Amino acid sequence: MLAHLFFNLILSATLGFSYTPSDKHKLASEKTPQLENVGITEKLGDSLDLTVPVVFDDGMTAPLAKAFEGDLPVVFSMIYYSCPSLCNHQLNGMITAFKQIGLVAGKDFKVVMLSMDHRESSDVASLKKDNYIEEYGKKGVEKGWYFLTASEKNIKRVSDPVGFKFKWDDSQKEYAHAAAAIMLTSEGKISRYMHGVGFEPSTLKMSIVEAGQGKVGTVLDQLVSYCFKFNPKLNKYTIQAYNTMQIGGVITVVLLLIFLGPIWFREIKKG
Repeated sequence: MLAHLFFNLILSATLGFSYTPSDKHKLASEKTPQLENVGITEKLGDSLDLTVPVVFDDGMTAPLAKAFEGDLPVVFSMIYYSCPSLCNHQLNGMITAFKQIGLVAGKDFKVVMLSMDHRESSDVASLKKDNYIEEYGKKGVEKGWYFLTASEKNIKRVSDPVGFKFKWDDSQKEYAHAAAAIMLTSEGKISRYMHGVGFEPSTLKMSIVEAGQGKVGTVLDQLVSYCFKFNPKLNKYTIQAYNTMQIGGVITVVLLLIFLGPIWFREIKKG
């Protein structure tokens, strides 16, 4: 009992909230109205083709793999830089959550944006990047946050594998599309989707840790990740009872050794 109480306190401190079945947090799964043939089909476990040529915000053309160099997980999104509303809301939501998760973009994870508008140039992407890098306010993040553009053909080579469907609405003169942050491993494998424009910091952090495959976050972050399982209906992580009981058992043994070990040692010496 003591061990489970102790462990729950650790979880609460780490996640910023305690788990209850009736938890009613506002979730990132609240989606915008979608038009026909517009939306996101989850393709968990699939991978991006990292050989696809893209244009980086500095004007250099290189394979998408360049943005994935190293062993950091990637937060990926399809947006477009001249979007009048939804994309800005999504980027603002990401910045707000990034500031609260205790991990640093560019250091602990990478962020990759790809424009769905093939007419946009690296100059537009660079201006957008400068604005959001300044808003984020962390040094060095520019080395791990990419605002990319590509040809129409190559955009489809990226959007199709992640299940992102969009189309140009000629009547509104803008793209109709949904919004999501997609967690990818450093190899480009799809690990998790977080839908919407607002992101619960604790859920975002656990998604990044999960995509990091043990290479990101503290030991405690890894422990929490082991004890929680993603619930797609809630678009958040909930306690996985069996794994939690296993960890609770280990903590119980450790506590017994700490408190009873000296007594046992004295008894052994007397004998």
